[in-house]
Amino acid sequence: MWSVREILESKSIAVIGASRDPEKPGAQLLEALKKVGYQGRVAGVNPQGGQVFKTHLYHSLEEIPFSVDLAVLHIPPRLVAETLKECGRKGVKGVVISAEGFAEAGPEGAKYQEEIRDILRLTGMRGFGPNTLGLVNTENGLTTSYFATPRMMKPGPIGFAAQSGIFIGALLRYLSSFEGFNLSKGIGLGNKVDVDESDALSYLADDEQTEIIGMYLEDVRNGRRFLETVRKAKKPVLMIKGGRTKEGGRAMASHTASIAGEDAVLEGAMRQAGVLRMTGVEDLVRTLKGFLNMPLPRGDRLAFVTYSGAQAIMSIDAAVERGLKVARLEETTLRKISGVIASPSKARNPVDIFPDMLAHGFEKTSMEILKALLEDDGVDGIVWISFANMGPEIYRPMADLLVQQRPKPIFFSLLGTKKDIEACEDFLERKRLPCFVFPEHAVQVFAHMWRYSKQRKRNSGGGDVPSPP
Repeated sequence: MWSVREILESKSIAVIGASRDPEKPGAQLLEALKKVGYQGRVAGVNPQGGQVFKTHLYHSLEEIPFSVDLAVLHIPPRLVAETLKECGRKGVKGVVISAEGFAEAGPEGAKYQEEIRDILRLTGMRGFGPNTLGLVNTENGLTTSYFATPRMMKPGPIGFAAQSGIFIGALLRYLSSFEGFNLSKGIGLGNKVDVDESDALSYLADDEQTEIIGMYLEDVRNGRRFLETVRKAKKPVLMIKGGRTKEGGRAMASHTASIAGEDAVLEGAMRQAGVLRMTGVEDLVRTLKGFLNMPLPRGDRLAFVTYSGAQAIMSIDAAVERGLKVARLEETTLRKISGVIASPSKARNPVDIFPDMLAHGFEKTSMEILKALLEDDGVDGIVWISFANMGPEIYRPMADLLVQQRPKPIFFSLLGTKKDIEACEDFLERKRLPCFVFPEHAVQVFAHMWRYSKQRKRNSGGGDVPSPP
């Protein structure tokens, strides 16, 4: 049986069912492979022959004059089994089955799916899908997704596996639109006829390019194996779990033929193993932003800097609800802050910069406070609540300091007009300083990072990370 790694390192691809119509998915995949710079050999298969996007279409797989490592099937379910037998005779290592209409569609589709599972086991080929766009490897330009673009294929540290069809393509395109959100590998699981979530996670955990792992799952086939794989992974595993409700479970059954288990039981087991469960795509994007740009926290104590008492109060509530603590500032820190914040009550945590910043100026006030909090060993993370109406330049001194040193996580939350917020966020995030619409989001990201930090220590045999006194 071939490994997932060997399939993702394929040096030749055949698109079976590639249409001569340039608007059809098979033809678009052939064009995408050219655009993204895949260096391997590529062929299309169409019984009528011809060409599309200057790629030759062979009448059959057997006619292709070179060995084929990976076959992508854009054909109806009823034709898949016989085509897989042809792939086996050709010596194909892996297949991506794009079509839907298998187990998720009813008894006839389930019969097709069982038949292809038997053929895969007999031949040793690895199967992805059915009902998936398949694979992305930004190291070698390999993709089986006709959604792929050069920007999406820019190499990065994020590995992603999804039990979905088009989601793997659409989500990865969305992620790649953010600064610094570049992919390492993408694996579409679909109905999981062969390669499942544990196979994908094991591969991504061992992949040197991948630093952080995201997953979208609707069910877990082998819970024990999956959780053991999570525990062995030395990387954060962020997971969105579909089908949390009965209604979602019913929709899930018609999507990928998944059977919903008891969500609360799965949630507890995943938490114990160290999976960070995301509430949705927004939570995933925010959390990726934190892990990719900031060091892991050493403790659970947050400091807040704000111009708005209400936002600080809501952020503190959010922190306490997630088991975090409000940092008690050291006396030396309070003395430093008192140089720019006259009122003792406003110099404590949360630090309120208004109206004192009017006397000293924003830049001097913010720099003195930032330096003091960075040097305070009793502060494990900082949430900076500010405004965007004065433009991004006022943040340059802070950004320059944080580019040189960031010993603890610091997150920004800015309010203002849409135009002003976008200008400030663009400036800060180009410096790898995460910004969030609301400070509660920053608190949630910090909580995820702290939980992973504790779990990593526990999994390495070092016991739980104690909260500093």
